[in-house]
Amino acid sequence: MRIISGTLKGKRITAPTNLPVRPTTDFAKEALFNILNNEWYFDEVTVLDLFSGIGSISLEFASRGAKKVTSVDNFYGCVKFLDETAKALNLDETILTVKSDVLKYLDKTPVKKYDIIFADPPYDLEVEKYQKILDDIFKNGWLEEGGNFVLEHPDSISFDEHPNFVQHKKYGNVHFTFFE
Repeated sequence: MRIISGTLKGKRITAPTNLPVRPTTDFAKEALFNILNNEWYFDEVTVLDLFSGIGSISLEFASRGAKKVTSVDNFYGCVKFLDETAKALNLDETILTVKSDVLKYLDKTPVKKYDIIFADPPYDLEVEKYQKILDDIFKNGWLEEGGNFVLEHPDSISFDEHPNFVQHKKYGNVHFTFFE
């Protein structure tokens, strides 16, 4: 994994091989950030990264100057790796790691509003749980007015009929659906 842009542009991050992750490809990540870059000044945004894994998306936002990035993952090894990496890169003031099941986090944590929410659940997650994530974010008000929620998902699921749907983009095997 590499950081594509910002103060840490080109920095390679090597995660331990024993972590249960499927990081977003550099190709897809670059396309995603090109879209977001046209809508946001990154130094003005707060970000919630759900199912953050080793922190590829969190580190990219932090490198680009995001004000605050909250990274939530259920696997201790991933949270520990991202926490240690953020400290080593002097991003520990920007990235807050949280070890929690994402569905429980969205359900039980006092709501904070974010400009951008990114979620990359395991591709084998049940469709009902994808829907619960959407419901929790929009019904509970996690997204700032005018904010973006980006959901990475397999091609077997479509969210085009969701009332907050904006667009769907495909990059190789990676699918992003954007909501407002």
